[in-house]
Amino acid sequence: MAINLQKGQRINLEKSNGAKLQNICVGINWGAIEKKGLFGLSKTKEAVDLDGSCAMFTEQKQLQEVVYFGNLRSKDNAVKHSGDDLTGDLNGNDGLDNEVITLDFSRLDPNTNYVAFVLNSFRGHDFGTIPFASIRIYEGTPSRVNEIFATYDIASGPGFAGHVSMVMGVFYKKNGEWKFNAIGEPTKDKKLQETVNTVAQNYL
Repeated sequence: MAINLQKGQRINLEKSNGAKLQNICVGINWGAIEKKGLFGLSKTKEAVDLDGSCAMFTEQKQLQEVVYFGNLRSKDNAVKHSGDDLTGDLNGNDGLDNEVITLDFSRLDPNTNYVAFVLNSFRGHDFGTIPFASIRIYEGTPSRVNEIFATYDIASGPGFAGHVSMVMGVFYKKNGEWKFNAIGEPTKDKKLQETVNTVAQNYL
């Protein structure tokens, strides 16, 4: 299933052999900001703390739970967070995700109808200033990428500059089958709770 989604595109979570995708990962990669010293002679690195989070909602759009750096595992064990990365890559892009959230559809609470992924800049760093900030949503595990089906280039993507929050995408259940809406939209929110509220109001 070689699909590179554009913003707003929706897909069925079905592989070419007809099997359903069961394990999804959302990986976020970014770098620290390089700061020039006095007279531009020396350079230092300023840590960047991006936070990937996952919010689950019922069919009636009632919030059930949020998995984030302060709650690394959902009650049903379907969603797991790798832990909080407080700095970003300090020595250039190592090609690895700094934070990964995994989703196992087979474990989800039957009452869960929407699973939304959002990103916030904890210290308020503008997305447009963060080196090589990017997101990939793929089938597999944190150590094995089977198929990437959505990517977002936050560092140089149009529209992300000037923002510190975004909605990555929403998995939603329709007629008993899971589908995916690639949103990739920045929001005016500053905090995680505000972004979750925006999801409930505008993207479910």
